[in-house]
Amino acid sequence: MSADTPRPEIRLKGIAAAPGVGHGPVYVLLQGMGIVACEKANDQEAEIRRFEEALHATRLEIAKLRQEVVERLGESEAAIFDAHLLVLEDVALIDDVAKEVRKTGFNIEFCFQEVAQRYITIFENIEDDFLRERASDIRDVTGRVMDQLLGTKSAKPVVAVEKQIVVAKDLTPSETASMSADSVLAFVTQEGGRTGHSAIMARALEIPAVVGVRGLLDAVQDDDVLLVDGEAGLVFVNPSSSTLDSYRDKQVAIKTRRSRVMAEVALPDETVDGAAYNLLANIGGPEDMEDAHTYVAHGVGLYRTENLFLRLDAWPTEEEQFKEYAEVVRQAKGRLVTFRTLDLGGDKKLGDLTDEANPFMGYRAIRLCLDRPDVFSSQLRAILRASVFGPVAVMFPMISGVEELRRAKEFYQIIALQMASEGVLPKAPIRLGAMIEIPAAAVMIDDLVAEVDFISVGTNDLVQYLLAVDRGNQRIATLYEPANPAVVRTLERIFRSAAQRGVTAAVCGELAGDPLWAPLLIGLGAKELSMSSPSIPEVRFILRHSSGEELKALAKASMGHSDSVKIKNLLADFALSKVKHRT
Repeated sequence: MSADTPRPEIRLKGIAAAPGVGHGPVYVLLQGMGIVACEKANDQEAEIRRFEEALHATRLEIAKLRQEVVERLGESEAAIFDAHLLVLEDVALIDDVAKEVRKTGFNIEFCFQEVAQRYITIFENIEDDFLRERASDIRDVTGRVMDQLLGTKSAKPVVAVEKQIVVAKDLTPSETASMSADSVLAFVTQEGGRTGHSAIMARALEIPAVVGVRGLLDAVQDDDVLLVDGEAGLVFVNPSSSTLDSYRDKQVAIKTRRSRVMAEVALPDETVDGAAYNLLANIGGPEDMEDAHTYVAHGVGLYRTENLFLRLDAWPTEEEQFKEYAEVVRQAKGRLVTFRTLDLGGDKKLGDLTDEANPFMGYRAIRLCLDRPDVFSSQLRAILRASVFGPVAVMFPMISGVEELRRAKEFYQIIALQMASEGVLPKAPIRLGAMIEIPAAAVMIDDLVAEVDFISVGTNDLVQYLLAVDRGNQRIATLYEPANPAVVRTLERIFRSAAQRGVTAAVCGELAGDPLWAPLLIGLGAKELSMSSPSIPEVRFILRHSSGEELKALAKASMGHSDSVKIKNLLADFALSKVKHRT
């Protein structure tokens, strides 16, 4: 092919990470710490002191970057870098590096790279999506430390002077934070997922992004032109004129739709005929409450309490938990905060938790808590103390049956009585609930709803257990299909049972924040949907422009199909009809 012959269009599919369309020339970002020479150190203790100095300098550098992000985007986005600072305080990592120097006698740069790579590899192999994507955070921090040790900086900046589309194997939060919509049209990465910090930052910066694009770096050259669809998760390398024509109208429609969606963000949660529902936020700590308020979440439907444990990489004290929980309840300003009790174990390792052959079905969540009364009581005491500042609910994860649920409730009641004797009384009665995420719980739903004030369906695990598909296994990823009729019918049965008992049914898994799925969930009988805060506006818009009867009809039609493709088409057509008629 001659230099003048245009290259053919290549269409790549990835994960939609941040909405919008970007079109422009490629900027391929070269990354990595490179290969560090292995040399014998003359003075091992001097090498360790150099490492400590590099850590200190990196702390100052990240603190400065954090402040810049606060001023530019706000505290919620800047809180990402708190996790980076914690990496620099990780006693295990620091001790491992010092031990490596003393054991091998090699230079600090080589020893640090060896230890850092071991940590990165551990996180990259974790099955949990959220934790696996934290490998990017470790790469970010360790790269900064290595720059301090070597006295170098990346030879190629994150962005060029003109507007371009950044392509990379992956992007660290620091690299993403250095971007702006004025200089970057979009970014695409070969690795990563929607819950990664870079994807979160892209949504905050309103830069279109697609991540997890297989074969990206093999398909793209420096002089290519890209078209990035951050909503559909599509990337066109050297798009044809017909593709560009089709996207010109889409770009205008996306901008118009976003402005209309945001114009209704503060309107009530009700359908056009007055049927009420409730949209809530999933959070991991106080830093997420700013977004919850920005996007008008009507409370917290899922507080992932284990995030504090993982951030500290230790079993926090009751006082440490209380301070964080109380801060969230205060920030909720009278709206309900639903605490999911500790969901550690499996691939979320901490302390003396050991490897298991089948971690997702192992020693985790409520099983761990009931086996570790010291851990469970400390957390429940902290939650009860925080309840003095506002309404809270407590839900138990991974419930498999009535006996297990009753044991958890009895344990809670004992702690509640102890706290009452100490003068700690909740501001409002505490509602108790169970997460429905194991097929056994779905089968026993009639008995479980008789024991609780509410239920919350964890669709991520329920789908993978119901279909026996590991959602982290790329070889069978196509089999992880929420639109499988077995999933839809199971959800309908769960919601119907809750309604018959007068128990509130919520959904807190990824499907709740999906604009295609939210109408079906409400139509099937869910009353509350809890999601990542930025997902709220679009879900609210679609539901507000639907009638209760339409949602029920959508559910009935979906229940009538035994083909997942037909169900997906129904959901897509319904959502499109609500958006198209108003953009």
